[in-house]
Amino acid sequence: MEPQGIARGAPAHAPKDGPGKAAVPQKNAYARLVQKHHSGRFRSYLNHIAQKLQLEDGALNDSGLDPEAAAKGGLVREALSRNGVQAPGCLPAGVLQLGPENLSEGKDLSIAGKRREPGPGRGEEDEVVEDEDPAPNWRGDAAVSSGARQVRASRGTAPRPDFSPHKTPDFEERDREEPWKSSREGHATAGKAESFASPGQFSSDLPANARKGSHLSPSQTQGGDRRGLARTRNNSESARAAPHVDRRRQLSESQADTMNSSDCRVALRQLGTPRGGPYATCSTPGDRKNRNKTARGRKKVFEAYMSKEEVSAGLKRKQLIQGSLRINPKKYHEAFIPSPDGIRDIFIDGVVSRNRALNGDIVVVKLLPKDQWKVIKPEGGDNEAEAAQGSDAPRNSLGASVPSNPAKGDADSPDVIIEAHVDGDNEDPEHRQETSSEAKDLGQLSSGAGEKGRDPETCGGRHARGEDSPKANDPDQFLQKTGKVVYILEKKHSRAAMGSLRLLTDRNSELFKKCAMFSPVDHRVPRAYVSLADCPPDFASRPEDYSSTLFICRIVDWREDSNFAIGQLAQSLGQAGEIEPETEGILTEYGVDFLDFSPEVLQCLPQSLPWVIPPEELAKRRDLREECIFTIDPSSARDLDDALSCKLLPDGNFEVGVHIADVSYFVLEGTALDKIASKRATSVYLVQKVIPMLPRLLCEELCSLNPMADRLTFSVIWKLTPEGKILDEWFGRTTICSCAKLSYDHAQSMIENPEKELTAEELPPVSPRHSINEVRQAVLSLHLIAKQLRKQRFVDGALRLDQLKLSFTLDKESGMPQSCYVYQYQESNKLVEEFMLLANMAVAHQIYRSFPAQALLRRHPPPLTKMLNDLSEFCSQMGLEIDFSSAGALHKSLSETFGTGKYAEARKAVLTNMFSRPMQMAVYFCTGELEDEALFCHYALNVPLYTHFTSPIRRFPDILVHRLLSASLGAGPALRMKSDEIQKQADHCNDRKMASKRVQELSADLFFAIFVKEHGPLESEAMVMGVLNEAFDVLVLKFGVQKRIYCNALPLVGFHFQKLGKKPQLSLMWEPESPEQDAVQQDIAIFTLVEVVLRSDSVPLKYSAVLKRPSGMEGGAS
Repeated sequence: MEPQGIARGAPAHAPKDGPGKAAVPQKNAYARLVQKHHSGRFRSYLNHIAQKLQLEDGALNDSGLDPEAAAKGGLVREALSRNGVQAPGCLPAGVLQLGPENLSEGKDLSIAGKRREPGPGRGEEDEVVEDEDPAPNWRGDAAVSSGARQVRASRGTAPRPDFSPHKTPDFEERDREEPWKSSREGHATAGKAESFASPGQFSSDLPANARKGSHLSPSQTQGGDRRGLARTRNNSESARAAPHVDRRRQLSESQADTMNSSDCRVALRQLGTPRGGPYATCSTPGDRKNRNKTARGRKKVFEAYMSKEEVSAGLKRKQLIQGSLRINPKKYHEAFIPSPDGIRDIFIDGVVSRNRALNGDIVVVKLLPKDQWKVIKPEGGDNEAEAAQGSDAPRNSLGASVPSNPAKGDADSPDVIIEAHVDGDNEDPEHRQETSSEAKDLGQLSSGAGEKGRDPETCGGRHARGEDSPKANDPDQFLQKTGKVVYILEKKHSRAAMGSLRLLTDRNSELFKKCAMFSPVDHRVPRAYVSLADCPPDFASRPEDYSSTLFICRIVDWREDSNFAIGQLAQSLGQAGEIEPETEGILTEYGVDFLDFSPEVLQCLPQSLPWVIPPEELAKRRDLREECIFTIDPSSARDLDDALSCKLLPDGNFEVGVHIADVSYFVLEGTALDKIASKRATSVYLVQKVIPMLPRLLCEELCSLNPMADRLTFSVIWKLTPEGKILDEWFGRTTICSCAKLSYDHAQSMIENPEKELTAEELPPVSPRHSINEVRQAVLSLHLIAKQLRKQRFVDGALRLDQLKLSFTLDKESGMPQSCYVYQYQESNKLVEEFMLLANMAVAHQIYRSFPAQALLRRHPPPLTKMLNDLSEFCSQMGLEIDFSSAGALHKSLSETFGTGKYAEARKAVLTNMFSRPMQMAVYFCTGELEDEALFCHYALNVPLYTHFTSPIRRFPDILVHRLLSASLGAGPALRMKSDEIQKQADHCNDRKMASKRVQELSADLFFAIFVKEHGPLESEAMVMGVLNEAFDVLVLKFGVQKRIYCNALPLVGFHFQKLGKKPQLSLMWEPESPEQDAVQQDIAIFTLVEVVLRSDSVPLKYSAVLKRPSGMEGGAS
């Protein structure tokens, strides 16, 4: 492969398309410019040139002008021909070319090229433009190729289109109809006024609930005196391109609503279609005209939804496909639903094709014809590859589809099942930690052949460029099915968003007097018109006072004929960048109920306090209050729902017990308390607080297994050999009295110093019924058994993927982060984990035996095949011998491939991050709703049956499992729910668990961004995870965050991308400190260790990585 990415002499802050780029031959540059640039105005320009050439042809023939001019004309004809515009010499005699009369008649005469897709109600203001390499359409055509950029770098060598002079009325008309200018026009057309609605129409069209009086009293609007900057939610990825690149373009909202696809387009199309879904297909102008007109005569932006009957029939005939919509958080025009074949997701290209569906919605999709499917070039050319999982929306729990979730610093990736703990208290035996908001494409990382400025997160299915690809002979291997949304089955998205307000651009329009524009932080949510009556009273006169104020807006409508939704302001949150306003906004966006519990719910709790266990209840249970039972939890935990016991038996075996809070005793089926718990489904763990699933009286007192307090529990007790072999098993309702509340650190101290006699001062209070030594000996015995259980699990084929998790210490008064660190997973964590896993597996078998059609279990599907194959190919290219044949084989490879030492641990962290990407998410399901028992299995744990039993205080599925277990033992009534109702509840719990996970990650992002601002700059070693043409990704080892560093933002003399064999490498040539010195070369390849500094940006909650120079030189920004 030829070297790419030379940028000699580029100053540290030169624009990417500046004169530092190497020139290419004039003909190629111009041809690529014409071929790639498909904006609406450029198409008009080509039409104009086609007519002009016809006139010049005659002049050339008559006067015999110089051959250079003739050559130029031939070049232009060739370029026009490539774009579907037939210039003179290309058209048969008598065929009319693209003149003004054709345009005025509204005929379908545009070039079959890229159509700029409007954002989700954003206009061009919020359209993110890759200045170095615009996002390609799904034929892979970039708006401007690298050759075109090089043409601009050497203006004298090739003509550059200029749209300003010679503007005809047809051009002006097109400007009004298509305000979406080409990706190279970076400024607003703020002066034009095409209203969203006719005067007076906006208020009359608003739904009643959107026309209410102001919800924002002056006391509600906070922080109006400070100004701020808009920013995206993605805190850890502060810039996808160099900071000096202007990434936003302006457009009047009143104009943007008239940008419905122009009627002037050619019915010619290459393989694949432009972004825009329903308008990308060929149709007659009459059909287009009829289809695009509403009853009021306004053009449609979106297709009308199919009827329920049509949808039902289409699904039955398998003509339509149902799935959960996942929108790429970094490229919001890209969305996906899982494909029924489970191989490669179905691509939904553009906001129009998405048809007003939001992230997480359950949608019905109609496939486009095969000639419109997305082409994925295997050799990494200009075509954009399949985007990876990029969203936080859960998928259907019964299909091959699964949720995608992001990790810290990013928006969304496929869920990864590992066995560490989660939800802030490290008690869940399945630790689901994802890597990035989008799962980065593994082939992209291996090839390094991503387009300039393109994210590997959004490029999937790319392989290293090579001539020997075994898949090259299969053309379907490089096609991805595409479709369009035709119906929304269920609106899973909350339709609430956090964002900012501003006045409309066109002050002369009637709309300006009636509404404002709400711009959400999350670009996947559309911008919305909101009534000025809902805004703060002085907003219209002093909008600058609210530039940094966060608001919550709820979308109440989104019509077929509008790019923008209609919203209703719910409340003012406060200043952007502050902890509590940001936290409340996050909770609201993800539908987390953080309101106080209603009086009706609280009436379900015991009313006479202090509460004591009734004697009749004690008589029904096995009394274990005299046993040595204790809890091991994080030191800050308040909801203690599991305890352990271990007693040496005379025969040398052990009696080991897992005791779980009996929450189902208090939460009775069908009560108001049960309903709110089932709705919340999970507690939500933020950095600074917990949003509980149950009232705190239950969470922290009556159900919490606090020391020296009698508590109701459900217990699983085994007779175990010292090697962990189960000799006997017992389930039942019990009563316990915990003798001590140990932290993980207390237990770890005992494990690390087994001979040390601990004093009372070194431990929390211990019940006088039991000695400190008795507790210590029980912990040590549990540790020895847990090690045997763990060893056997991995021998039997389990998989563990430990990823870096960030923890914080907070100032007790201010609540601000004082320090942050990567959480250390210790032997004491593993001890608790093993017995929680054992209890969950034992209960799963018990309830499935008793209720084969009602059991609520948890399954983990195998990894996604395509992504796993990409990962396998990547490892082969990197010379890593990794066995992907099974979970156990993968775990063994991870354990044996790396040795010890800092570098080995860092490589393992990077690979663990990569290996998590193909993993799917574990989901709850009802056994009666899934026929194939082979699908019940749990891939990561490598067990046939698994469930959640051990955390009923914070997970509603555990309460259902408790009820099933009680009924199976004859200790409680049978579950009244039918299998389909259980499945519906399981689906809801999957959704809420995913939302909880995302909120937890965003909370960590928020606090880390604030920590960088307050305590930065922060230095750390980082390891390179991926190498692209002009950028590379690093994992910051000290903090576990991922950042992208761009070559164009560094003070380099030049840089050079190449392949060493199949391994990508960037060579950076740093500017010398003095003219006498030579440039310093630094080679960047995957697994290279580098030094970085994290620094806060001027934008709230943004921070950047700064690569430090080698040899102690100063660094440049990223």
